[in-house]
Amino acid sequence: MVLPRSLRSLPPEGVPPSSFVYLASQSPRRAQLLAQIGVRHALLLADASEDAEALEALRPSELPAVYVERVTRAKLAAARRRLVARGLALAPILCADTTVALGTRILGKPLDAAEAAATLGLLAGRTHRVLTAVAVASSSGRSRLLVSVSHVRFASIAAAEIDRYVASGEPFGKAGAYAIQSAAAGWIERIEGSYTAIMGLPLHETAMLLRKAGVAVAP
Repeated sequence: MVLPRSLRSLPPEGVPPSSFVYLASQSPRRAQLLAQIGVRHALLLADASEDAEALEALRPSELPAVYVERVTRAKLAAARRRLVARGLALAPILCADTTVALGTRILGKPLDAAEAAATLGLLAGRTHRVLTAVAVASSSGRSRLLVSVSHVRFASIAAAEIDRYVASGEPFGKAGAYAIQSAAAGWIERIEGSYTAIMGLPLHETAMLLRKAGVAVAP
C-alpha cells in the first residue's frame, strides 16, 4: 500500500537519518515547536489500519498524571512498531500527549459543541492544570519520558463568549476545549509553568530528552 505523502515517514531531503527525528504526532503545533529549536523531523503517523484514537481512551478512576504518561508510552510503542513494520531507517522517535485536568477530573477533547461549551463553562473563573508528557526513543531503543505540569487561571467567561468560541470550531481536537494560541488567550489571567507545554510540547523537557538521544538541538 502506498501511503499519502502526509503519512510517509521519509527523512527531509538531503538530511542523513542521524540528524532528524520521527515525530509521531499530527499536531502542526508540535511540528512548529520542534522547528523552533532547530530539530528537523519526518512524520511517523498512523495509517487506516491503526485506531490511534483508542490509545487516548480513559480508564475508570484514572488520575490525570497516570493517564498522560500511559497514553504517551502507548503512542511511543505504537510508533516504534510502525517504524519496524515500514522498514524505515533508524532515528529517534518523539511522542507527546496533553491533557487538561480540573482537580482529578480529566477534560479531554470535546465530542460536540455541547460538550465543548460545558467544558469551557467548568474552566471559567477557575485554575486548571495542563499536563503534557513527552517521550523520546533513541535509535538504540532506549526510551525516556518527562512530564510538564502548568497551572492556568481563566477569568469569568460570559455564555455568549463561550458560544462564539465554540462556533469558531477552535475547541475541537483540543484537550480542555481550547488552544492557548487562539482567541481563548484573552480569557487567561495567569499562567504558572510552560507556555510551550500548554501548546502541546514542553521545549525545555523536549530538548533535554533529544540531547540524551543524541540529537542536536539549537542553540
